[in-house]
Amino acid sequence: MPHTSKKRTAALAKFDRQQRYPLDEAITIAKSIASAKYDETLEIAVNLGVNPKHADQMVRGAVVLPNGTGKVTRVLVFAKGEKEKEALDAGADFVGGDELVEKIKGGWFEFDTAIATPNMMVTVGKIGKLLGPRGLMPNPKVGTVTFDVGAAVSAAKAGKIEFRAEKSGIIHAGVGKISFEAPKLRENIDALLEALMKLKPATAKGTYIKAVTVATTQSPGIRVDPVGVAAGLRAH
Repeated sequence: MPHTSKKRTAALAKFDRQQRYPLDEAITIAKSIASAKYDETLEIAVNLGVNPKHADQMVRGAVVLPNGTGKVTRVLVFAKGEKEKEALDAGADFVGGDELVEKIKGGWFEFDTAIATPNMMVTVGKIGKLLGPRGLMPNPKVGTVTFDVGAAVSAAKAGKIEFRAEKSGIIHAGVGKISFEAPKLRENIDALLEALMKLKPATAKGTYIKAVTVATTQSPGIRVDPVGVAAGLRAH
């Protein structure tokens, strides 16, 4: 039998893993069972009624969390000329072109988000196989390939997160630190869920939000009542 740590046993004693809780209650439980010495991230998993194998059912996008993520985002921008200055003025941590490509080829990945102007994508394409698997490849669908680099950098710094349905149709995202007040975590989750609703594929049939789970970085998952979540979104 696998060994269950004392912390996990104590956490599991505080809620029923088979029960589906209202979202606010699930957040409260998650905050109460966080036991790490560092400020854990509250993570959410949303099981969507889509089949990402079909191109017209791929759910992918980005949203700026109203209360931020609670972490410092290091932003890299591929740009030249005036756009390079615009990116720096907006707070980008690294800006450049070929020199950054070579640095990344050498194994450097000290950044969290990459943004590029459209005219730089030929250059960026040279390292697509390095950026892609790490989720760092700029993409117009999530607003990271744009000439409006100032706004893109500001959004990334303000708490913009990207999301994409996995093969099984599940979206995973960090929605803030466990030290956030519960209402702020709720606001962040609502922003993500609203973004998901707007991206519902026209070809997706049946229940769209099938299951929702929240958990801290090191805690067991807490099931959320998906019917209540959907009703709350319709009420907005």
